[in-house]
Amino acid sequence: MRKHHPRASAKLACLAALLVALSCGGSSPTASSSPAAHFPVTVTAPDGTSVTVEHQPHRIVSLSATGTEMLFAIGAGAQVVAVDDTSNYPANAPITKLSAFQPNLEAIAGYTPDLVVASDDIGGLVHGMQAINVPILIEPAAKTVDDSYSQIKQLGTVTGHQTEADALVAKMRSQIKAFVALVGHPSRQLKVYHELDNTYYSATSATFIGQMYALLGVSNIADSATGGAPDYPQLSAEFIVSSNPDLIVLADTKCCNQNLTTVASRPGWGVISAVKSGQVVNVDDDIASRWGPRLIDFLQAIAPHVQQLEKQAA
Repeated sequence: MRKHHPRASAKLACLAALLVALSCGGSSPTASSSPAAHFPVTVTAPDGTSVTVEHQPHRIVSLSATGTEMLFAIGAGAQVVAVDDTSNYPANAPITKLSAFQPNLEAIAGYTPDLVVASDDIGGLVHGMQAINVPILIEPAAKTVDDSYSQIKQLGTVTGHQTEADALVAKMRSQIKAFVALVGHPSRQLKVYHELDNTYYSATSATFIGQMYALLGVSNIADSATGGAPDYPQLSAEFIVSSNPDLIVLADTKCCNQNLTTVASRPGWGVISAVKSGQVVNVDDDIASRWGPRLIDFLQAIAPHVQQLEKQAA
């Protein structure tokens, strides 16, 4: 029988206390107001494009679910008049039928926006907004946590909420640092398989998802896949089984109804360490796929399992 590290129980107690504090405190900064913002402002989008906003916007259209979460988290929610149909958080976000994947330029223009936020330039979106002199800021999926911080700060700048954006970033940095300190680095190399859907698409360490695991000292099996995409490769069942992950994180619980039972019933998967030990974690699909303030909620979902595995290995 393994003996547990003498500090393990204390660390677990600390982690439990941190989870309670985070669940009470949430991911949004305390409401405050920025000093009078000075416009016009110019920011450089991730693709290198300069975007100038002449006046503080009061009719923002967000075609990015993550962008919507960021805008509300920095106190710019009252300035948002429309969002795309995947923006389902927070609950007080406006509801529309706008599509981010097939943008209807006429429908977007119908909201008379003075700023559009999107994650991709699809269907001539940028050209269409420029044609009617509406500034548009494209904030694509972050590759790192620092990218997420940068986007939050940019949105703070262009909406006149820089103080709140800075406060949110500071809070996220502090919370992530606390998680990393409490979990520590496992005494043996733990392996994780992150599942995006039930056709075995995953995320490598070249993504913001993979960086969360790296921060916790966990090895990502998708990094060893050959011939796949460097960011979101499709793995094979045989590769996953042979990699024998200690932890399986299911980010397809809503889209594909996956859970420990469905995973255990897959042919050959019963031999995987994570399945045998029950370390198959359900994470809300949206929380696991958005790179905004709820990155903290994602860490909150997986950190206790990493900690438990570390305790078992001690």
